[in-house]
Amino acid sequence: MTVLLMTPPMTQLNTPYPATAYLTGFLRSRGYEAVQRDPAIELFIEMMTAPALEIIRQHVEANYEQFEDDELPPVIFNFLAEFDRYHQTVEAAIRFLQGKDPSLALRINSRRFLPEGPAFDAIAQMEAVSGDVLKAAFGNLGVQDKAKYLATLFINDLSAVITQGVDPYFEVSRYGEQLAAANPSFDNLYDTLMDEPSFSSEILEQLVEQYLEETQPSVVALTVPFPGNMLGALRIAQTCKAIDPDLPVVMGGGFINTELRALKDPRVFEFVDFICLDDGERPFMTLLEFLGGQREIDDLVRTYFLAEGEDGEPIVHFNENKALHDIPQSEVGAPVYDGLPLDEYLSLCEMLNPMHRIWSDGRWNKLTIAHGCYWRKCSFCDVSLDYIDRYDAASADVLVDRIEELIEETGQSGFHFVDEALPPKLTFALAQRLIERNVVISWWGNIRFEKTFTPERCQLLADSGCIAVSGGLEVASDRLLKLMKKGVSVEQVARVTKAFSDAGILVHAYLMYGFPTQTEQETVDSLEMVRQMMQQGCFQSAYWHRFVATVHSPIGMYPEQYGITLVEPDEILFAENDVEFIDPTGTDHEMLGEGLRKAIYNFMHGIGFDQPMSFWFEQTVPSTQVRPDLITNAVNNLILSSEH
Repeated sequence: MTVLLMTPPMTQLNTPYPATAYLTGFLRSRGYEAVQRDPAIELFIEMMTAPALEIIRQHVEANYEQFEDDELPPVIFNFLAEFDRYHQTVEAAIRFLQGKDPSLALRINSRRFLPEGPAFDAIAQMEAVSGDVLKAAFGNLGVQDKAKYLATLFINDLSAVITQGVDPYFEVSRYGEQLAAANPSFDNLYDTLMDEPSFSSEILEQLVEQYLEETQPSVVALTVPFPGNMLGALRIAQTCKAIDPDLPVVMGGGFINTELRALKDPRVFEFVDFICLDDGERPFMTLLEFLGGQREIDDLVRTYFLAEGEDGEPIVHFNENKALHDIPQSEVGAPVYDGLPLDEYLSLCEMLNPMHRIWSDGRWNKLTIAHGCYWRKCSFCDVSLDYIDRYDAASADVLVDRIEELIEETGQSGFHFVDEALPPKLTFALAQRLIERNVVISWWGNIRFEKTFTPERCQLLADSGCIAVSGGLEVASDRLLKLMKKGVSVEQVARVTKAFSDAGILVHAYLMYGFPTQTEQETVDSLEMVRQMMQQGCFQSAYWHRFVATVHSPIGMYPEQYGITLVEPDEILFAENDVEFIDPTGTDHEMLGEGLRKAIYNFMHGIGFDQPMSFWFEQTVPSTQVRPDLITNAVNNLILSSEH
């Protein structure tokens, strides 16, 4: 039995999403023939060629033939006006971003080689405030990084051309996301799939046909980590069924696990045969045993399939089977990357911020230290779901063994530990074993800002290869941190982030606004706290997320404990995740969002620290009172304390 595993478009362009690598390694360890492909990166590369741009231009001209030049969107106008230059340079720019033509950097840096569309406006805007930002960011010798940044802007322009002029569902990391995310109805996706395929869909179909011909699979398995992968996954499944209606197609992944737990629409099974929830090893292996005749259908674990109802009509059936336990972390094996085009991924530089670029730059081997979250108390988190709730860890020595296997296979020593939150005790043990076994890697991951991360232990992590961490400061308000059961205080976060930064480890802080009962004053105070912590060097990067309540979080399950009332949802037949709520506080959080994003964007570029809070919000929050004296004293005291 040959299993073909695929990651649908779109995910990161710089490194493979790890789900198929995990399952390929596990299935091979259990004697199955497993192969994997990444149509996400291959689709994007196919669209970034000179012949593809000619077809894209034809679509753009047809879609905008009724428009005058001054009515065209800026990115479309620039693409048509500069088409010859785009056509000439696109393949060269891709080769450069793949690391295959580094000498091209000098031509790119001339600012005369690549055409510059609206994505480059950000440079002019920053230069209007603080002078030559590119020189400040890259100096005179940062030739490769500067060119990588400019080439990334070039790619962003072309991606915007495809979205605005060819395929409205195309986005580099969110392909058709709006069709799937928290959508109670399958209608939008179904209608799109029944419609004429787009240009990108036609390329995807050709790739899938090629994969099926190459591998001759007995089963096709698709991972859907995000809503933006669902349309691509269903297109792949649709193509597989058109070629061979009897070929079993299986679907699983993060989006499925989170949002399809109330699935009732049988039309989904026109495209797939089985949908597996939560950790994939046990459900998928049991399903393969069923398909191979070794098990009955009632043995399936956490699996949806189509059954016949009492009236003879098809219904969606879910088989849970709790008798078969999940595979322990110590037995899942190491990920395997063969079959993925490791030399095709692009190293991008999307922002002039050293921490932010880690997400999009470099080829990272992805590895999980522990399944689930060791804390699993945060009120905004999906703590009721398996991927958070079931904590299970492997030993430090097993992890180092897997790290060495991956280095041997991929030739890469960069690791992204993709845990919900790295468990401190195990992380310290892993760091010690890396040092003792003389395994040289660079690694980063997500943490909670625990007080156990002392300056000495942060230095240990740095010595073992830790280059960056990300974690949740969330609301920068002790009242709200306590309400959300975060288990940290602002003072603790300041000390821990400063300890990491002092050890030479970059720090990214997750921030949120719009938490239940959060006031305008608390939001403005949080921004002021963040401003000063960044100015003091506690963390170098941050991002404001608009808070959303989810059905699987304590807030979604027990809203009365947080002073809110949930809005009655529509009937759920397909996806369910976000839930609307009524907050009696009445704060207009949408009004605050743009100012928060503008401020943090500037802070990450080292700009705007001296501006008053009113500068970011203009006249939108006249009722608030910024209290820099109180906040300044608090932060300064924290920083002084963290130095001792």
